[in-house]
Amino acid sequence: MIVFDGVEKRFGDHVVLRDLDFTVAAGEHVCLIGPSGSGKTTILRLLMTLEKVDAGTIRVGGQCLSHMERKGALVPADEKHCREVRRRIGMVFQQFNLFPNMTVRGNLIEAPTRVLGLSADEANARAVELLELVGLAEKIDAHPTQLSGGQQQRVAIARALAMRPDVLLLDEVTSALDPELVAGVLNLLRDLGSSTDITFLCVTHEMGFARDFSDRVLMFDAGQVIEDAPPSKLFTEPDHQRTKDFLHAVIDRT
Repeated sequence: MIVFDGVEKRFGDHVVLRDLDFTVAAGEHVCLIGPSGSGKTTILRLLMTLEKVDAGTIRVGGQCLSHMERKGALVPADEKHCREVRRRIGMVFQQFNLFPNMTVRGNLIEAPTRVLGLSADEANARAVELLELVGLAEKIDAHPTQLSGGQQQRVAIARALAMRPDVLLLDEVTSALDPELVAGVLNLLRDLGSSTDITFLCVTHEMGFARDFSDRVLMFDAGQVIEDAPPSKLFTEPDHQRTKDFLHAVIDRT
């Protein structure tokens, strides 16, 4: 479902991702772990086309996201091409990013009506269904400012699902939450993972979640994958000393 092939991303002289190769199969749950600044969030930003690659290619569902074909050659993708491929991808951000001037209902129906072309009735029915799924049906006419952080993050997850994505990207979705709200959001994601065939790519510092949720865990350091293994192996018998040091530091701190 996701293929990074020789991807490089630079900001000035700083190389954030270096000759990066990895794949995520359809329906797979993959968590990215590693120290801050190792390039994990940049991967999600490239998939959302918030950043552009400096070298290499990215494919989503067999379609090239970073480039398009023109006269038999691959050239950097234009915005129209990116928008078409990106429709298959949903993202939940750290800071919720809900539209404060809209109700919860408005947040959930805006993109499906404008981008997917759903009727208002269809979008509204989908919004009700998703809010029931995340346990917030009674908040459909509330504004984001009337919700707790955990509730806002649940709405953000529902909004991403409203676009019926094949791929859902999660960027540290519990980092802005009070500790007592974290478990509820992570349990919701576990439920979604077990009840849908969505492909999940998650950046997280929640090692328990990565252990329970993932089919594979990728350890990043200095813009490269240094270890790729099932959680049962990576969290008990990692091969790389850098992985051992990182897990020791993170698990001891928590």
